Amino acid sequence: MALPEVVSREQWREARLRLLAAEKQMTRGRDAINAERRRLPMVRVEKDYVFEGPHGPVTLAGLFGESRQLVVQHIMFGPDWDAACPSCTQFTSELSDAVLARLRSRDTAYVMACRAPLAKIDAYRAGRGWTVPWYSSHGSDFNYDFQVTLDLAVPQLQYNYRPEPALVSGDRSAEMPGVSCFLRDGGEIFHTYSAYARGLDHVDFAYAFLDLTALGRQEDWEEPKGRAPEIRGTL
Repeated sequence: MALPEVVSREQWREARLRLLAAEKQMTRGRDAINAERRRLPMVRVEKDYVFEGPHGPVTLAGLFGESRQLVVQHIMFGPDWDAACPSCTQFTSELSDAVLARLRSRDTAYVMACRAPLAKIDAYRAGRGWTVPWYSSHGSDFNYDFQVTLDLAVPQLQYNYRPEPALVSGDRSAEMPGVSCFLRDGGEIFHTYSAYARGLDHVDFAYAFLDLTALGRQEDWEEPKGRAPEIRGTL
């Protein structure tokens, strides 16, 4: 990777001011998109999803706790996998109690969910010091309905709002990354938003800082053996 050109401080400042103008335009565009996201229509959740947690079965409503909003991080960890995907693991290691507390202060709960059985989740998180709530959706339609599991047997072959049958290999399911948001109003729950692939970049803490640096993210996305690739190239 070629390094940036070396210039005088005055030349650097001129280039930085040009970039600043573009950054301000992007910031205004991001603010407009965030506002449009808040105006996005929502869908009533009709199914009674049940998850397995450390204290037994819990419904989708139970995942909210006392909060009005819920963010579910879809983790790539299939029932027949021995471990979660490396990037999901790295992301989880960055989560702290302070982040979760800050979300709760805005009336928002955060949990992780995957199709791996709870025993596998507990074994995987053992010794890592993770405190983020993590539930198993194994045996429910949750992953399929929110399009983070692709399976020829179901079938559910949509990912990132388009058909992706090529992601399924043989008789194995494809577990994909994503995040889904829910709102509780009285006794009803509504699905308000889901993002996948590059749409997840804006919620990754490390990327937010790496994107400010000269060398950037310094990575090439490759397909983990025996698993579906993470689609990062397009929104």
